[in-house]
Amino acid sequence: MLKNYFLVAIRSFWRNKTFSFINVLGLSIGISAALVIFLIVYYEWSYDRFEKDGDRVYRVVMDVKFNGTEGHGSAVMAPLGGAVENEATGVEKTMPVFQFQGDATAKVTIVRGRDASKAAIFKNQPDIVFTNAQYLQMLGFNWLAGNPRAALQQPFTTVLTESRAKQYFPGVEYADVVGKQIGYNNDLKTTVTGVVADMTENTSFTAAEFISMPTIAKTGMQNQFMMNVWNDWMAYSQLYVQLAKGTPAANVEQQLKTILHKYNKDANKDAANTMVLKLQPLSDIHFNTTYAGFNSRIASRSTLYGLLAIAAFLLLLGGINFINLTTAQASQRAKEIGIRKTMGSTRRQLVTQFLSETLVITVVATLLSVVLTPFLLYMFADFIPPGLKINMLYQPGMVVFLVSLVALVSFLAGLYPALILSGYKPVLVLKNQAYANTGQTRSAWVRKTLTVSQFVIAQFFIIATVMVSKQIHYSLTADMGMRKDAIINFNTPFAPWDTTSTAKREELLNRVKAIPGVQMVSSSFMSPADEGSAFGNIEYIDGKKDIKENVQVRWGDSNYLRLYNIKIVAGRNLLPGDSVKECLINEQYAHDLGFTNAANAVNKIVQWNRKPTLIVGVMHDFHEHGTRAGIDPIAFRPGSGDFIHVALMPQNGEGTAWQGAISKIGKIYASIYPEADFSYTFFDDTIAKFYKEDQNTARLLTWSTGLTVLISCLGLFGLVLYTTNTRTKEIGIRKILGATVANIITILSKDFVRLVLLAFAIAAPAAWWASDRWLQSFVYKTNLSWWVFAASGLSMLLVALVTLSLQTVKAAMANPAGAIKNE
Repeated sequence: MLKNYFLVAIRSFWRNKTFSFINVLGLSIGISAALVIFLIVYYEWSYDRFEKDGDRVYRVVMDVKFNGTEGHGSAVMAPLGGAVENEATGVEKTMPVFQFQGDATAKVTIVRGRDASKAAIFKNQPDIVFTNAQYLQMLGFNWLAGNPRAALQQPFTTVLTESRAKQYFPGVEYADVVGKQIGYNNDLKTTVTGVVADMTENTSFTAAEFISMPTIAKTGMQNQFMMNVWNDWMAYSQLYVQLAKGTPAANVEQQLKTILHKYNKDANKDAANTMVLKLQPLSDIHFNTTYAGFNSRIASRSTLYGLLAIAAFLLLLGGINFINLTTAQASQRAKEIGIRKTMGSTRRQLVTQFLSETLVITVVATLLSVVLTPFLLYMFADFIPPGLKINMLYQPGMVVFLVSLVALVSFLAGLYPALILSGYKPVLVLKNQAYANTGQTRSAWVRKTLTVSQFVIAQFFIIATVMVSKQIHYSLTADMGMRKDAIINFNTPFAPWDTTSTAKREELLNRVKAIPGVQMVSSSFMSPADEGSAFGNIEYIDGKKDIKENVQVRWGDSNYLRLYNIKIVAGRNLLPGDSVKECLINEQYAHDLGFTNAANAVNKIVQWNRKPTLIVGVMHDFHEHGTRAGIDPIAFRPGSGDFIHVALMPQNGEGTAWQGAISKIGKIYASIYPEADFSYTFFDDTIAKFYKEDQNTARLLTWSTGLTVLISCLGLFGLVLYTTNTRTKEIGIRKILGATVANIITILSKDFVRLVLLAFAIAAPAAWWASDRWLQSFVYKTNLSWWVFAASGLSMLLVALVTLSLQTVKAAMANPAGAIKNE
């Protein structure tokens, strides 16, 4: 019986090639999108699900308030780990993690033989941390060599992952790697005490090289890491704890409060200055942007939910296409159904038959989707997490997902048509009266409703795409109060042990300044607009009250403001030098200090780190974090730093001037810093990164819009094809009676045009509301222009008319004699 169902289904599929092709194409687009999105969501949600007792593992995070300004972070004060281990109860494991040297990379020296002069040097090695053996136990590493219990107990010891062991000691057995020497940044030498297998699971813990915690106490890093400082902390100091079974997190949080008060009594001195330590569950780390860790990748739950919504919409559109086309074909199947019922087929058997046909189409669409998925993953590489691999398609979970998806789509898309088709009465069908006083009107109403639903979704996506693109264009072209173009930035090596670093930097600046294609150079702490933030302790007494602000700070040499064309609206620029005796503030800070006229702030005294500092000028406001955020109060002081800014001369006609100048800068850099790699970024690219997520959203919406429009137009084309086929005789008679081609096209198209216009009327308010909500995340934003909605509506109408014309023009120009003869 089942074999017969599927044979008939395959014959029906082949007999109705055009409708089957449209159905397969519509469903395959929806299924492909669902498959790719499921891969992404499945990958992201699989993070940190493998750790043994992971439900008892937490990261210690902080909520702080400084002079009334709130802040949140995953960094904690360095000595907290030792205090928790010695004083807190209910904590089974304490796992401090310090990023090496506070930087993301380090220089590693490997002596493989007796001749130290032939040592192998590996520059910019990332993912090196200081930690303890409990950290490795928590992650459940598989040990390939060494003693797990003793490996990180002693100072100057290191554990390597197998990939690092192969990189540093190629061809050496893991057991023989133990005992080898490794040097870090010329001033730290350690001995390898273990090798562990690489982590294959998805995790936020990306370290590949582990140095023992006791090493810090035996070196100058004791002060560098601020191991005895309780009122300050650095971004690369984190702490994880594993609670004992049955210990509530709230109990440990209360103990953290007690420990903090014991060692830092000013942590909560008043309502405007507070500090609270909390426990963040391990399962929350990968998704929580509030406590984004140092050098970690965060996935957005809202983005994942948005992706799932897009997948659902595309699947829905494909299902609507199938329902529309199948019910529209009912007249062609009516006689078949009547004969089957007359021969004894039950309604249940007919429903099974039609569901089998849907299953065949869905299986074909799914197989096509699996073939397309690798190409889609390549096309959407910017949206694909770096660890997601195509081989995930062949995992058991994916097979279960595909089988479930096929079953669900087949049932939901095929049930309604099956019930409609199986409900025809055989007597009326065989008398050619299948639709007389029956549900044909209801079926037409359902088809129109589904068609409108398709175009509502498509129109919504079109308007949303245009609005997102309009805001991104506004952000990228807005006046940010500074020069953005033809500026490159790069860092000189951070080397606290190198006493000649300042002289080297000055030599670099002087030699780069002499390059013909260079307009100006400057050194500083950071660029005016940057993803990072730096705050200073600045207060001002206006005679009545003490004004304390959470002020963004910048410092640089005397060329800094001129290079970026940051205007001084009152007072003067800073005098050359590194002494912090004077400063500039921006207009926003002047207003925050109570000066309606910003110029009145000039010559006032502020306390910068408790040192009197004269305000000598006021800078014009500039956007330090893009248009999404407001302008913060900013103070600027004289100084130099490892961050170099180079303003280039205008580009030549051939477009080679910049690259030539940059090449010369790279050669000078290599001659001064032979052990470092020259890497630069254009300043306008840095600004563009502020909107990278929005640009990805725009690209995703563009693709989604294209797919929804394509699916909607496929459905519309199928319905028009059905309509023209069923109205062939009518069209022929109208032409014989004098109707022109234009008249026929108008008659055939007007109902569908009404549906498209109705869809626009429904989609426009919803799109306006959603766009307005999205724009609220920008302090400086574009307008919700009427032309966006008008242009989107007209474009959708134009696409619909083109789709309609593909069949209506052909039907209107057909020979009427042939149509009537065939009837």
